[in-house]
Amino acid sequence: MTQRPLSLVLAGGGTAGHISPLLAVARAVRESAPDARIKVVGTAAGMETRLVPAAGFELAVIDRVPMPRKPGGDLVRLPGRLRRAIAQAGDILDEAAADVVVGVGGYVSTPVYLAARRRKLPIIVHEANARPGLANRVGARFADVVGTAFAETKLPGAQLVGMPMRREIAELDRAGARAAARKALGLEQDRPTLVVTGGSSGAASINRAVEEALPALAAAGIQTLHITGRGKQLEAADGGLLAAPFYRQVEYVDGMEQAYAAADLLLARSGAGTVCEISAVGLPAVLVPLPHGNGEQALNAAGLVAAGGALVVSDSLFTAAWISDKLIPLLADPAALEAMSAASAAEGIRDADRRMAEFILDANVRSRA
Repeated sequence: MTQRPLSLVLAGGGTAGHISPLLAVARAVRESAPDARIKVVGTAAGMETRLVPAAGFELAVIDRVPMPRKPGGDLVRLPGRLRRAIAQAGDILDEAAADVVVGVGGYVSTPVYLAARRRKLPIIVHEANARPGLANRVGARFADVVGTAFAETKLPGAQLVGMPMRREIAELDRAGARAAARKALGLEQDRPTLVVTGGSSGAASINRAVEEALPALAAAGIQTLHITGRGKQLEAADGGLLAAPFYRQVEYVDGMEQAYAAADLLLARSGAGTVCEISAVGLPAVLVPLPHGNGEQALNAAGLVAAGGALVVSDSLFTAAWISDKLIPLLADPAALEAMSAASAAEGIRDADRRMAEFILDANVRSRA
């Protein structure tokens, strides 16, 4: 008797930090089990509404249930909202005849975890950050498997698997791709190259410091590709785009593997995805953790910095003067950059998507035994 194909439901959304690893896992499952039926659960307000269908996967939405941080009306309404979202998630699991449920955190994952638990479905959790979020702290208590991107992450039963990422990044040969990447991005071939990014939404404080440091960077012969973030382009006094010697700004790069290949050094925030991707490709970096939130970005960077693959500087200390005193001399030292690259690559995990897919397929086999 032929078994029916795997039905997999993945939960997560809101930001690219949740959606990108989720989609990488979904692709790896489809590679191993081409007939698998895959559905993603998100909310109607997150980036998943655009990214999931664009990746070729079906999206179902439930209500967004944020956890109130202080007493008030939202806290009073929380139980009813959560019950409704759990019911919505349960309907999706039943309609899909789900075999396995995977969550990557975020508001949407908690109701899906709880609905899956009621149905005694195998639950697999992936936590991207060194400091786990509330949803995954809940889900990990009764999950069958808990995978983490960082060894430091503290969750029950956690095992290090790395960060699922697109193969174009995980399998990147930086040296081999450098010339083509620099040509595609409008950069000179033989000039020391700094790539700056604050993520898809940009980082205003990093942008300001880089703008002030442009004369010093140009004087040192360094070319800068500045990925400012959408709507964060730097303007000149006349209202046009800021221009400077050896400087190119773009709002967005479609395919960060090109930027990674072009760079001798990356200047960026230390989101979990960024830290894991630069480790996978062996790219030296200066990391400026986001100063807000629960401090997770500083924790994300800690292991790579300790290994010698990156430098970290707090947002409050990151200035044009710091760029002149620390960053420019580093870019002028190929031996130091090479040592950082080797240290970074030694920390990198490049097959996390396949490892997560193995967990899913194994859980499906066990549940049908």
